[in-house]
Amino acid sequence: MSVQYTPVLWNRNKLVYDAVLLIAVALYLYVFIRYAPAFEDVTKPIDGATLRMRAFGSCAFLMLTVILCIGPLARLDRRFLPLLYNRRHFGVLTAGIAAVHANYVLGWYFNFSPTDKYVALLSSNTSYGQILGFPFEALGIGALLILFVLAATSHDFWLSFLGAPLWKVLHMSIYIAYAFVVLHVALGALQGPGDPILTSLVTASVVLVCGLHFATGRMEAARERGEATAKASLQEAGWVVAAEVDEIDEDCAKVVTLDDDERVAIFKYDGKLSAITNACAHQNGPLGEGKVLWGCITCPWHGYQYNLADGRAPEPFTEKISTYRLKLIGSTVLLDPKALPPGTHVEPVKLGEGA
Repeated sequence: MSVQYTPVLWNRNKLVYDAVLLIAVALYLYVFIRYAPAFEDVTKPIDGATLRMRAFGSCAFLMLTVILCIGPLARLDRRFLPLLYNRRHFGVLTAGIAAVHANYVLGWYFNFSPTDKYVALLSSNTSYGQILGFPFEALGIGALLILFVLAATSHDFWLSFLGAPLWKVLHMSIYIAYAFVVLHVALGALQGPGDPILTSLVTASVVLVCGLHFATGRMEAARERGEATAKASLQEAGWVVAAEVDEIDEDCAKVVTLDDDERVAIFKYDGKLSAITNACAHQNGPLGEGKVLWGCITCPWHGYQYNLADGRAPEPFTEKISTYRLKLIGSTVLLDPKALPPGTHVEPVKLGEGA
């Protein structure tokens, strides 16, 4: 058993994306380690291990915040789409930075424990029944495990192997990881001496992530209301809801039966949609079961062909069939049930240009 997949090829955009990402992370870590001690209100200088622990921990938290902001930003403004295309690289690096933070924690606090450091980490505090003093380490471990799983399944192989629905559900768990991280910081670092910078950072992160998702939800709800109004208006004008775009396979058709028992074949091909009568002009063969080739549909019965845009047979043949008008509202395909005269050209509907 195997699953075929196409390997991800490196190109200039990916290289630039990763280079900028690595430079930004390195610059943040350098600035934090170099200048953060000056903002600490402590009598004893912070040791290097603790400083690096905080640097990598805060870096992972900021990276996770940015990852969760990229999606809604891309929906609010298409100029953010380049950040979305290689977001998986961002996630893998975030998991790596978080792992370094966890390694510093284990090395500093549990390296000299008489018991195994992993056992010591999990058994040093088991007060799960209270808020103050809650074992926040468990929340950090939970977030790290989720990030590892997401990083390990980020390749397109897993998208193909698991299937898009399951893969999407799995990767939505990044929101659980973010909640764990926020609680990990709030119940851990924020319970120590007052640190207004860290408190402001965590608060700003939560407000930004929630605010962007709320704004995106409002925008999409308004768009859906507009689409619903447009659909209702078209239906009042006699148009009928024929299908959802995802219901039509590429280079195939969905056959819709109208009230007068007329059957219409709606084809998806080359990023476009076209509708023609389902009956071949030769012997009423089912065109919706035919094969699309070079913008023409071939009747499965006797091989007669028709251009999907105008219902005309390629020259020198003269057969013609009826065509129909389509509209795309969001992802919903609407059909004008009034057949146009055989051979009438109808501009195909381009996918991605719905109202």
